[in-house]
This record gives sequence, structure tokens and C-alpha cells, in this order.
Amino acid sequence: MRFGEFKKEVQKHNPKADIVIIQKAFEYARKNHRDQKRVSGEPYFEHPLAVSLILAHMRADSSTICAGLLHDLIEDTKVDFNDIKHEFGEEVAYLVEGVTKIDKMYFSDKKAYNAENLRKILLATSKDIRVMFIKLADRLHNMRTLKNLRIDKQQRISKETVEIYSPIAHKLGIWHIKGELEDLALRYLKPEVYEFLRSKINSKRAVREKQTSQFIKIIKSELEKNKIKCHVYGRAKYFFSIYKKMLKKNLEFDQIYDLIAIRIITKNISYCYAALNVIHNMWEPIKERFKDYISVPKPNGYQCIHTTVMGGSKIIEFQIRTEDMHSIAENGVAAHWKYQGTERDKRFEQKISWIKQLLDWRASDHGDEFIESLKLDLFQNEIVVFTPKGDPISLRDGSTPVDFAFEVHTNVGLACSKAMVNGNVVTLDYKLKPGDIVEIITSKSTKPSRNWLKFVKTTKAKSKIRSILKIDSDSPRKGKTKTPEKTVYGIIINDQKYAKSQLKLSKCCSPESPDKIVGYLTKDRKVTVHKKGCPNIYMLSQLTEIQLSWADKKERDALVLGISVKNSPGIFGEILKLLSNNKLKIVDINSKAVRDHMYMRINVEKSDVKALRRVIKDLRSLEDVIDAKEVTEHDM
Repeated sequence: MRFGEFKKEVQKHNPKADIVIIQKAFEYARKNHRDQKRVSGEPYFEHPLAVSLILAHMRADSSTICAGLLHDLIEDTKVDFNDIKHEFGEEVAYLVEGVTKIDKMYFSDKKAYNAENLRKILLATSKDIRVMFIKLADRLHNMRTLKNLRIDKQQRISKETVEIYSPIAHKLGIWHIKGELEDLALRYLKPEVYEFLRSKINSKRAVREKQTSQFIKIIKSELEKNKIKCHVYGRAKYFFSIYKKMLKKNLEFDQIYDLIAIRIITKNISYCYAALNVIHNMWEPIKERFKDYISVPKPNGYQCIHTTVMGGSKIIEFQIRTEDMHSIAENGVAAHWKYQGTERDKRFEQKISWIKQLLDWRASDHGDEFIESLKLDLFQNEIVVFTPKGDPISLRDGSTPVDFAFEVHTNVGLACSKAMVNGNVVTLDYKLKPGDIVEIITSKSTKPSRNWLKFVKTTKAKSKIRSILKIDSDSPRKGKTKTPEKTVYGIIINDQKYAKSQLKLSKCCSPESPDKIVGYLTKDRKVTVHKKGCPNIYMLSQLTEIQLSWADKKERDALVLGISVKNSPGIFGEILKLLSNNKLKIVDINSKAVRDHMYMRINVEKSDVKALRRVIKDLRSLEDVIDAKEVTEHDM
């Protein structure tokens, strides 16, 4: 790309950009990268150029675009901080240095590296949020070109992307970057899932687009009749969001109906509600799927009305918002750049207070403790509640009045004695709901209680309470231990509280002994079992984690085999012969017809893990066996 083309892209999104300094950075970066190649063989300069184009599309200011062009110079060339400072000024130099510091760190062990690396990222971001914008743009282009790396590197970088960078993009409200990062990561972490979704979506694309255009035509006509000025178009959903929905709700792809959302972008809020009224008059709304984020915005500033309706036999999702809301929805806090004077809103930094709160976690904390607190803060859903004066306060979902008190001010939290929600006295462990008006009553005689740690949710509250009580964050906690229960999978649930919960082996990673395993308690009170390190675990981080282990072979209960077979003569005899050859004694057999095949459940006497795995493998090798696996005694 020549500079003339690059200039057009920059000015299209930032008419006030300083083209002189940007051209200087363009030429300086191209010159200093001229002898370098990427793994793909293309000129290295293509990377910083692509990063800067991503930033330009985010309406970045001139300094950020320059830093995007220069961001790899300190690390990969002879250019140093002082060179950049001399040529482009202190502001650009510090942005470049901030990005470089994130990438250039070495530690003695992995935990220390991960924790300190995250701290450095957040620290650099808290000083100037533009560092994170550059890093996100850098990561996005690297993910777009990941095919040129080895498979192990593809998976490592993709895992880091979904665990750290995608959640940060979500927290900053930069939806288009979050969505693309997750889709690209899915392509390398779960290639079979990615290809399945791609083929499924493409196979019905023409039909879906035709249906969508018909709905758009109908709604446009009705909105025009009501003199509502707006722009209407369809938006395809990201693969990753479809995949998460399938996992979360245990749905097949064909059960996902809202693959395309129809967006209505209006001139003002009045038009938003008028458009909503038109839609609800035309089609029956699904009440439980209505969300008004205009009245109560999300903590990252997102505002929009979400409503889903039954359009005949079709389910249609609508998103209604103003042009300003749309800008914020697409670019998050980056939408607060203004092109007057400094080019950005002075309230800009207030949008990232959550980063500073994370850094409140004491530097002495162990690496894994810090990482877990970060993941909780990034992945947890959030709510917005209000002070009696109407000021919005963002909290983690499930937060209590004590969390609210510490969020208002540390001293308010330390002296919190009573709480009122919507005018009514509530207990301090009361779970706040979106839109609640919270008032804290303080007392000089009140001191934080150790019991508060059992129910507070936010990192800030936990950190301050531990600090005042002088409790080490990783100090061992006493509880009585009891003999754990055994299960038909040969898995022990080590937490007595959940010992009798029904287990469910995850299909995504198919854990088998002696794999290291972990469980998560689902809404239906079952424990899903995953391999430790399964890339899908991070999506379950908001659920209760259950510690699991494999039982010794002497502790195994009776085995229950679930076998799906074609309706063919002789197959039943083959299965019995195979079990007999493996010296498995049959206790009970049940079978039933399922559509075009037969499902059998066979109870056999105790056996070790190796025997079980051998039998299942042999069963699957039979021509007429569709599937064979160990199941619970409840499955049939």
C-alpha cells in the first residue's frame, strides 16, 4: 500500500489527523524494517502497516497511529526509545515503549511470567489506554496471519488470545475486535468445530439472506409509514458466539435460530422506542429475551435495545440504537476520541477504572492468585446499580452491598454497618440486581468481618478486607474432610458438598484415566468433567469449580456401557462374544429402539480402567457399532 491510499483511510475516520507526522512515521518504519521479512516471506513492514489501519478504523488519534507504525522498532531494529522520542516526541515514544515492555519480559517460571506479564499489560494500559488499543490491533493482525506458524504456536497464541486479549476487548467494549479474535482462535483451537460451523452456515446462507432481506423490507416499510428515520440492515453472528450458545444451552446447530440479527440505527432515543413499539405491534415479542440497555447501560458503556420476536415460524432478533450508541458499541471506549484540540475526550480515562481496581491486588500475591482474580474480573458478567444520587456503579454479577460500599470508597466499605436497597433494609450478603438503588449506612464502631470474605465478589472488596484483617490471600482454609463418594465413571468428587451430583463427561475433550480432570457445576446441578487445559474451560469460569480425581481400580463401581448399534442380524452376538473374550461378566442388559438404530445399556461387574478402555475401543471397531462409551446408570 502506498502512503496516498493509507492517508485516505486515516482521513476517512479522523479528518483532523496530523498527516505530516503520520507520513513521517510511515516512511521511518518502512525504512527501518526494509531488510526484514515475516515468516510468510512478505516484507515485515506489512505488519505495522496493517496494525495502523486497524487503529485508523477505530478512529485513533494521530499519536496512536504513529505508534502503531513504529511499535516493533525498539524490539526488532537498532532504533531505541531516544531515537523515537527525538523524531516523534515524548507522547509517541512512551506509547511505543509501553507496547514493547509488554512483549519483552523474561521470568524464572511460568506462573511468575503469566502473573507479572498480566500486571505489566494492565499497568501500561492504566497509564494510557492507547497502549492496549495498539496491542489489540497487533494481536488481531497476528491472528489473521497465524496460518504461517507451527501448530503448537498457533494453539498457544490462540489460547492466550481467548484467555486474555478477547476478554479485555470485551471489557473495553470493542465488539468487532473481540468477535474476530474469538473466531480466529476457534479456527486453531477447535478446527473441527470451526469447519463444521462454517460449512453449516454457508450451506444455508442463500436461504437465510433471502429471509433476512424480506424481513428488512417489511420493517423498513413499516418504519417509514411511522416517519421513523433510521438505517436497517442484517448482521451475521460470530462463529464463536454460536459455539458458546450451543455449549451453554446444549443445543444442536439446527436448534440455533437467531443466526442473523437485524439492526436498526436511529437518529435519537425517541426513535429507538418508537421503532421498538412498531416491531412489537407487528410480531409477538419473546418477553424473556427483551433487554433495555439504553435505560440501564452495560458497565463498559454499551447501550442498545435487544428484542426477539416470533416472525411467523421464524425467530428474529432486533438490536435498536442511536448512531452514537452504535459508534460506542463498535469501538467501545475508543469511540470517546474527539477531534478537537487533543483529539480525545478528557473523560476517556474514567472508562477504564476497572484496570486500576485490578492492580489494587497486592503485588505480593502469588502468581496463580492474581491470574485467577484477573480471569474472574474479565469473564464475570456485570450489573449496574445506582447511588441514592443516581450515580451508576458497575459491579460483578452477584455482588453485595459490601462490594458496592468498597466500590464507592474504601472508607465507606470499612465502616459499612447496614444497607438499604430501593428503600428497604437488606442483609449485607444480599445479592444486588441491575438497577437497584443502594444506600450504605456507616458506623465508626464497625469493622470488616472475616465472614464478609464468604460472600463478597469484587477483587477490590476482597483485597481491602484481607489487608485490614491481615489475612494472607493464599493462607490454607480449614474444613472437615470426609470420605469422598465414588461414581460409575471411576471418578471421585473430592468436595463432599457435591459428592452425590450426577457426572457428565464432556464431549469436547473426552477425558479418560489417567488424564488430569476438573469439573464444573452446571445450572441443572450436574458436574461436567473436562480435561485440565481443555480450551473450553474458560467459558465455564463463572460456574463453581469442582475438584475431581480418578479412583483406584479397586474402588471402581460396576461399569455401565452405552452402545448404539445398527439394526443388523448378528450384532448382539458379536458384542456378547467380545465382552466374554475380555472376561467381563454381564450383570444386566437393557435395550430400546431409537429411530433407525438400537441403543443398549449393559451393566458389567467391576473392572480396571485399562480393561474398560480396551473394550470400548474394540466395540467401536465393530462395523455395525455406531458408538460405545461408559455411561451413568441413569442414562438410557
